Amino acid sequence: MTAGTQSRAWFERARAALPGGVDSPVRAFRAVGGTPIVIQGANGQTIVDVDDRPYLDFVGSWGPLILGHAHPKVVAAIEAAARGGTSYGAPCRAEIELAEQVVESYPGIEQVRFVSSGTEAVMSAVRLARGATGRDLIVKFSGCYHGHVDHLLVAAGSGLVTFGKPSSAGVPADFAGLTRVLPLDDEAALDALFAAEGDRIAAAIIEPVPANNGLLMQRPAFLKALRAHCDAFSALLIFDEVITGFRLGPGGAAAHYGLVPDLATFGKVIGGGMPVGAFAGRRELMRELAPEGSVYQAGTLSGNPVAMAAGLATLDVLRESDGWQALDERGRYLEQVIGEALRESPFPASLARIGSIFWIALLASAPPRTAEAVGPASGKAYANLFHSLLGQGIALAPSAYEVGFLSLAHSRADIDRLGEALRVALADANPGEPTDDQA
Repeated sequence: MTAGTQSRAWFERARAALPGGVDSPVRAFRAVGGTPIVIQGANGQTIVDVDDRPYLDFVGSWGPLILGHAHPKVVAAIEAAARGGTSYGAPCRAEIELAEQVVESYPGIEQVRFVSSGTEAVMSAVRLARGATGRDLIVKFSGCYHGHVDHLLVAAGSGLVTFGKPSSAGVPADFAGLTRVLPLDDEAALDALFAAEGDRIAAAIIEPVPANNGLLMQRPAFLKALRAHCDAFSALLIFDEVITGFRLGPGGAAAHYGLVPDLATFGKVIGGGMPVGAFAGRRELMRELAPEGSVYQAGTLSGNPVAMAAGLATLDVLRESDGWQALDERGRYLEQVIGEALRESPFPASLARIGSIFWIALLASAPPRTAEAVGPASGKAYANLFHSLLGQGIALAPSAYEVGFLSLAHSRADIDRLGEALRVALADANPGEPTDDQA
């Protein structure tokens, strides 16, 4: 699909004022080709571009909009909070109330600290883990993304147990050298690393439901093995639930799998569409933070009253409407509808789903569980699929490796529409190069 005249004009202006024309790289459409659509507004399950073209949205601002765009109760809460002041730089009632809800909902945590993004939450949780344990090494897993934190923005080297190496310019090698990168779904690699360096590991961090390199569903046995290794070597286990926290349910992936991490990070849903992150843990760990302890962390807009009000309103609606159950039911219906469409595909394609999160894996007869199993050819096939869907008024993420999200605003009719559009897109898709108007 070719972007409209107004989107093209606005994006040209953006390229002059913003690096690459965007404030977050994937928005630039580099992975799928073409010019991004520029959005002028949204409501419910629909976004509208500056050419007045509507799209059925399954991106949901990359996950926060679990109620849909501009939900009336969230908008009302934001307006009311803003009338009382947009920032205090001091404690406010809303942050205390939201903190109580997070603590009451999530397994094993007793205190939470709010920040302004998921990246900031992860950075702070890792610093806390190092401060609390007196150790330096951090373990992460290939295919898990934890924001653009220097020491976690690393790729795996060669071999089963690998030293991290910078995957971005500007990240000192010495930073990455304190990170160990393991493959997902590989207990032998886990055994080998902890046997070699377990007493130097401060923490292992993982997305318990990896959802930034496709939806790489992990075996419960692998996650349990990770928990056991951390316990055996007195390392901390950090669950990155920035995507899954309060989306899979009030207890996130921890409750889903029946596992309790030492620390957890949150974002997206708890901000109701506003910039919010958080990290949480047991009181004995959290008291290591300043002002009680020696691990420093601070933020001017942390606990911002407008963002806290949006988060509270979002959780209130979810609880009052049995929202998580409704979303899971919609997810099961989507799995049925999309599964039928994928079975008619002229090339292999499969669906991974958990709750209201889904991912279409192209050129894969079954959803992979590791980043290494996601082949580059699927990205080329996805570019054609993406543009066909966009031309039919369906917005998925502009990357083969990003997941889709359902919201309470989506109906069964919306899911049926996605299924029919997907049939057309799969029939027309060429798993080769993008077409001329996408390049």
